[in-house]
Amino acid sequence: MTYHPKSDFMHVMMERGFLADCTDYQGLDDALMSGPQTAYIGYDATAKSLHVGHLLNIMMLRWYQKCGHKPITLMGGGTTKVGDPSFRSDERPLLDGAAIDANIAGMKKVFDRYLAYDDSAAGALMLNNAEWLDALNYLDFLRDIGRHFSVNRMLSFESVKSRLDREQSLSFLEFNYMILQAYDFLELNRRYGCLLQMGGSDQWGNIVNGIDLTRRVADHEIFGLTTPLLTTSDGRKMGKSAGGAIWLNGDMLSPYEFWQFWRNTTDADVGRFLKLYTELPVEECDRLAALEGSEINAAKIRLANEVTTLLHGAEAAQAAEATAREVFEKGGVGDDLPTLTLTAEELGDGISIVQLIVRTGLAKSGKEAKRLIAENGARLDDAPLSDSGLMIDAAALAAPLKLSAGKKRHALVQLQG
Repeated sequence: MTYHPKSDFMHVMMERGFLADCTDYQGLDDALMSGPQTAYIGYDATAKSLHVGHLLNIMMLRWYQKCGHKPITLMGGGTTKVGDPSFRSDERPLLDGAAIDANIAGMKKVFDRYLAYDDSAAGALMLNNAEWLDALNYLDFLRDIGRHFSVNRMLSFESVKSRLDREQSLSFLEFNYMILQAYDFLELNRRYGCLLQMGGSDQWGNIVNGIDLTRRVADHEIFGLTTPLLTTSDGRKMGKSAGGAIWLNGDMLSPYEFWQFWRNTTDADVGRFLKLYTELPVEECDRLAALEGSEINAAKIRLANEVTTLLHGAEAAQAAEATAREVFEKGGVGDDLPTLTLTAEELGDGISIVQLIVRTGLAKSGKEAKRLIAENGARLDDAPLSDSGLMIDAAALAAPLKLSAGKKRHALVQLQG
């Protein structure tokens, strides 16, 4: 479909590749042209940190605010108690209130880096849906809200259908999730005049439900907009790496490792990621993406620096680049590598190299560490490591040891002084 947007926000979304679908392009564009509007994205509190998979939507909220509109980050203190079944093969583990609150506190740290929460017309709001969901009376809710939902239609949504088609159990608890998310949109529209819900394309059914409910109950015209579900050029889900999730909180993944994730982007993804995850002008993104041969590495470093600066600050990005140069170009150790510090008690008479590889996070298990060594993928102080039975004692740790998994993942082991 070819649509030529008038509003700044819709122009950015289409030009930079954020847009997968919209319930009404023209209607939303006109609304955004009429003055500042409010939009939200919901985040369930299933972990203590957001990860790279959330970054696309966070950047979308950031652009929304930069274009003069008001973003809401809705924390799912209520919906997390139910769990979103969308495109999942099993039920999420249920968390108690204390765990949910702790997760929300961890997630807030990231939003503060990307959005300005203040009292201005475009000042962001952080809300928690537990505020209205926890107080619901079940019978009143069924009568006032539940009657607007057709079970036949709910069963037709791809997120539910895919689970049932595979004959995987879908609990009644999870089945309620889409009703609660729809109710969130109605409640935000009533309380804050919220006009737009945004999310990944896997949320399309949930978003449409909220639009239908709000039309029926409040007779208000509201909109939905989704982003593409990103995969890397080699088919992997964005944000997944061999080492696990790419967390956004610095205490769960160091700024250096975050920087390195972006530096390792495949050539084919550089241009697309520059447009989505940085604020560089589109022309500059295209210029960098067109670099060839070894010059594309300069574009990858620019990508890593820009994304890391937004999340962790310019100093962290510069330190990460300096460490990378030290490690890769000069074969040195670098100051900013992930570091495991052992006490004399932990070390005892010695500790196995396999244990060290696991404890530094270079492998998830002893079995994986042994396989890494057997396949010549491990190095100790840049020398090939072939003995999985090697023991490291205090003498070996007189100076920090550098462990490597493949060419791009490194960590230091040192003895507490």
